[in-house]
Amino acid sequence: MFTLGKRFMEHVVPGVIKPLRVLWNEVIGFIFISLGVVGAGNVIRFYGDVEQGGRMFISAAFSIVMLYFGITSFWKARKIGKT
Repeated sequence: MFTLGKRFMEHVVPGVIKPLRVLWNEVIGFIFISLGVVGAGNVIRFYGDVEQGGRMFISAAFSIVMLYFGITSFWKARKIGKT
């Protein structure tokens, strides 16, 4: 009885875990890209204001990092999906 359960787990679990990992990376990538777009909106808003120059650069750095994390998350999801 236990060997049947073990064989079932060996065959089914990898088939379920892989799509869940791909989905997780895609969801996280979407969240990061969304945060990057919101930060880019702040960069545009602060662009012309000399007094808010520091906030513009902080927002730009935040946007770049979030967009990078989002893109790499989608790349990782694609890599996992191919294997």
